[in-house]
Amino acid sequence: MPGPRVAVPRPKLRRMQFEEEASVVDHLDELRQRLIVSVVALVAAFAFSFWQHDWILDLMDEQLPSSVGEQTSTLGVGEAFQIALSVSLYSSFIIALPIVFYQLYAFVIPAFQEEHQGSLWPALVFVPALFVAGTAFGYFVIVPAAIGFLQDFDAERYDNQLQAARYYPFVAKLMVAMGVIFEVPAAILMLTRIGIIDHHFLARNRKYAVLISAVIAALLPGGDPSTMILILLPLLVLYEISVVLSRLAARRAAEAEPDPET
Repeated sequence: MPGPRVAVPRPKLRRMQFEEEASVVDHLDELRQRLIVSVVALVAAFAFSFWQHDWILDLMDEQLPSSVGEQTSTLGVGEAFQIALSVSLYSSFIIALPIVFYQLYAFVIPAFQEEHQGSLWPALVFVPALFVAGTAFGYFVIVPAAIGFLQDFDAERYDNQLQAARYYPFVAKLMVAMGVIFEVPAAILMLTRIGIIDHHFLARNRKYAVLISAVIAALLPGGDPSTMILILLPLLVLYEISVVLSRLAARRAAEAEPDPET
């Protein structure tokens, strides 16, 4: 009779090294573990956000126009619960982003050579910081302008009552969208560092970047001219910042290369 089966312990989650030998099963197992960590982080962030959803809603109420008052209105049974779930979901994405991004970073970084890995590690701080800056810009600049314009438009003709089910998700979507938009410099800088694009390519295709930025601004929540302009301007500024950062990165890489004549 065969002996009892001995359970082989699975290796702990760790970051692989460049050119480390690993089977497809090993890569899939690492991916599975990192997905589990990301999902756990999102669930924990969602639970915390739902627990504190009153505070989150109070924070969004700070941007209510004075014509609305201090409260929005609900029109159906269960609408308040749906709002809490929706806002908590967006909030959990913002809170869990650093953990989720690190899991993605740790999974893909072994594919790059070691000299490229050293130039990509600042993204661990750069990406979350830009996302937070984008959400703050959306909250303090974009949301008040969008709500003010849309609520005051033809206000003398209508009894404008701000519905909670539309207001809170609208604010959350704008904040998350601006957080993602602010990642443009980080994405372009990383592509530059690994040699996929350079500052010449960015400068040469500036007109296409303007067109794409305008389309993005039109597709984001809001849709009114003032909101589109307020979204488009940061996009264009971020693109120009990306061109400058790409040029500086190329210059630094050229200075770091050894002189072949020495």
